[in-house]
Amino acid sequence: MTRKNRTATFSLPIKLAVLLILLILVILPIIRMFSGIRASDFETVFASPLFGDALKNSIVLSLIATAISVIVAYLLALCTVRTNIAGKRFFSILLTVPMLIPSISHGIGLTTLFGNNGILTRLFGTPSIYGPVGIVAGSVMYAFPVAYIMLADVLKYEDLSVYEAADVLGISKARQFLNISLPYLKKPLIATIFSTFSLIVTDYGVPVLIGGKTYTISSLMFTEVAAASGGSFGKSIVYALFLLVPAIVAFVTDLLNKEKGTSAFVKKAETKKTTLATNIVAFSFCTLVSCIVALPIISFAIQAFVVSYPRDMTFTLDQISYMIDQRGLEYLTNSLIIALVTALVGTALSYITAYLTARMRSSISRLIHLMVLTFMAIPGLVLGLSYAMTFKETVVYGTVVIIIMVNVAHFMSSPYLMMYNSFGKMNENLESVGQTLGISRMRMLKDVFIPQNVSTISEMFSYLFVNCMMTISAVSFLATTTTRPISLMISQFKDSVGGMELAAVVSLMILITNILLKGLLSLVNMAITAKKRPRKERI
Repeated sequence: MTRKNRTATFSLPIKLAVLLILLILVILPIIRMFSGIRASDFETVFASPLFGDALKNSIVLSLIATAISVIVAYLLALCTVRTNIAGKRFFSILLTVPMLIPSISHGIGLTTLFGNNGILTRLFGTPSIYGPVGIVAGSVMYAFPVAYIMLADVLKYEDLSVYEAADVLGISKARQFLNISLPYLKKPLIATIFSTFSLIVTDYGVPVLIGGKTYTISSLMFTEVAAASGGSFGKSIVYALFLLVPAIVAFVTDLLNKEKGTSAFVKKAETKKTTLATNIVAFSFCTLVSCIVALPIISFAIQAFVVSYPRDMTFTLDQISYMIDQRGLEYLTNSLIIALVTALVGTALSYITAYLTARMRSSISRLIHLMVLTFMAIPGLVLGLSYAMTFKETVVYGTVVIIIMVNVAHFMSSPYLMMYNSFGKMNENLESVGQTLGISRMRMLKDVFIPQNVSTISEMFSYLFVNCMMTISAVSFLATTTTRPISLMISQFKDSVGGMELAAVVSLMILITNILLKGLLSLVNMAITAKKRPRKERI
């Protein structure tokens, strides 16, 4: 048997197994959901006076928020990866803090600062943030950390010797950006843009809390379907069809952009030599963004310890006691179990899937890639409903297993793209060299790929964990009183008397848990990095 035949024999069963898992996780539930759609559902949605404005708002506001998020994320990635500024590790952690809390918590923080009775509104007389401005601000706050992680991870693998040669030849920075940086970043940047846009356009937490009378498709779906008693499931499917468009466009774009990365394989992250002026500008920019990130979080953290904002700002711990009395610690334990298992399973599945699609290309690989890209644009609200319909009569319904399944399906796209982009930038001949030397693919994975991907794997695990801790939409239709995660307490409290303070307490507890996880992973990464250094270098 030739090496090519052995590779095909090795890869086909694994690809089919992954394909089957993805079919069960997403495709079958979505097909089951779409099977219940009726023509009258389209007529009802199109006849709604809010639908046209909601569709326009979803497109326009999401595009604006995506553009701002990606530009800010790219500049921050350059500052933390390509400069010599102090505190890069601190900034890298702080800039991802917004993704450690639910999007609705950003709305709480912005409302506390810029609402009708907001701290800054009353102090400086600034206009209220409710409406389109609030939606864009909250969406950027919620989404840019994901774009930052994806772009920073890709920049770590670029060979910087090309830029050094360009400097020697006197090529301007503008031409270096156009002729070196953009070609290298083309596919990862496209993936980041669609990932960010899908994240924003399918989110309902920010628009519901701070959108005021400005509706988007996602907030309209939540308001008219999820929040209304006897809401129409058929209408939610129609809304879902519009929210799936970004995934379709992303796949078509990916088909039209088949070229592979051409940069050389880099064994460790490199830093360009930068001038003092560049370092000052980079440090100042990171500091400014970090302060903007911190303000809403500090504001809702303060709100968690007052009697009643803004009427009575007396310090109190009553909110925490009440939350504990409402089974808060039990729900926190549920969240930790669900998040840990989901992160382990999701990281392994995302890594294997990315390896199959990026390093073992075939028609099945392209199909798997399409499926995972499609998952990205499926709103959690719709995914939860589809699971409720599909698995209601099965043994997993009402258990933590179904919550883990829906979380893996909901969140695996971004970790998959992180690893897919990383694999795509590695030397494409590594497997061929390994086969020539008689080294199996499993050995290559163990001794070559995984050691080089440790930081990315850590980010994948972190992304899955923190999103499971803060998700509300998908699990709201599947959780029972015994399997309920703590994030659902935010929805429970926000509309009750004194609910904003209680919701702030839950948000703060989720934030602290996720920060501890990020800190632990950071320590583990530092230990692994130190262990990989040559003995003399460590001494």
